Amino acid sequence: MILPGTYTGVLILLIVGMIGWGLWANLFKAAGSKWRFELFYFDFAIGVFLAATIIALTAGSLGFDGFSFRDDLQLAGKRQEVFAFAAGVVFNLGNMLLLAGVSVAGMSVAFPAGMGCGLVVAALWNWSLNAAGNLSLLLIGALALAAAVVFDVLAFKTLTALRLKAQAEKAQAEGTVVKPRRRKSSLKGVILSLAGGVMLGSFYPLVQLGSAGENGLGPYSSGFLFSVGILFSTFVFNLFFMNLPVQGKPIEIAEYFRATLRRHALGIAGGIVWYAGLIAILLRGRVEGAAQPGAPVSYAIQQSAILIAALCGLFLWGEFNGADFSVKVRLGLMFVLLAAGISALTASLAMAR
Repeated sequence: MILPGTYTGVLILLIVGMIGWGLWANLFKAAGSKWRFELFYFDFAIGVFLAATIIALTAGSLGFDGFSFRDDLQLAGKRQEVFAFAAGVVFNLGNMLLLAGVSVAGMSVAFPAGMGCGLVVAALWNWSLNAAGNLSLLLIGALALAAAVVFDVLAFKTLTALRLKAQAEKAQAEGTVVKPRRRKSSLKGVILSLAGGVMLGSFYPLVQLGSAGENGLGPYSSGFLFSVGILFSTFVFNLFFMNLPVQGKPIEIAEYFRATLRRHALGIAGGIVWYAGLIAILLRGRVEGAAQPGAPVSYAIQQSAILIAALCGLFLWGEFNGADFSVKVRLGLMFVLLAAGISALTASLAMAR
């Protein structure tokens, strides 16, 4: 199998991974507001599986060591294979909840809230399992990320209130009646994102268990089984999301087959782009020696994807267009606290013994 052999090569992989994890949800947005996330996710799961299979059969089976992806699967322990599959299932539920949050509240709300929560959960899991890093910096980072989520929620609630007020004033001027919306409905996307964040912060220990020991999985076989977990669980979880939708009416699977090729292509591309991020992280974990950038550098690059996704929501999709000064201040504080939280967690890893 092919593994990156230079420090520069690993850095490039990590940057590609950061971009992939920061941009994949844009393909859902590009599919249009009428294309439900449940239907998009079928194609996303197919794209992840296709990317994992193609990469495993090429980069995972080539190279001069003579050790291929198939050899790795044959030698791996059954328990490790189950862990990798289960990691894909746990991740998938979290990612589906995150995308549900994006469909309701937008990328600039769902990603900081969901992924910010996920970082806190992952940091606490890492400390409880490995006791690695500086505990004080870890807690400071967790508090900063929690505060970022609070300012994200406040900005979204204020913007929602402003838009409802403007809608009511416009209706009054036109002499029409607007049915009032319950305030709690504005937080549905945030709640979905936070629930997804808890799951997204919990899957990586399972990936590590799948790679541990003499019979541990390599990066390509781990990624492949992870993708199988995603593909399998999508058909299970989507039964609930389609029949008990977070927004709109229940939908039938027949709607999926009525979609245009463009929408299917966007979903598959979204899965491929996301998997590029995962395989970059998995490959980085198997590099040793001078080519290894180290956990702090890798962590900082990887988690910057949250900032990329939030910025895309703000500037590419204009999700906070029309916001007043108070909303912009809260958004600014959110970005500052996100960056501070990621920096504190990175520093905590740098001080690990």
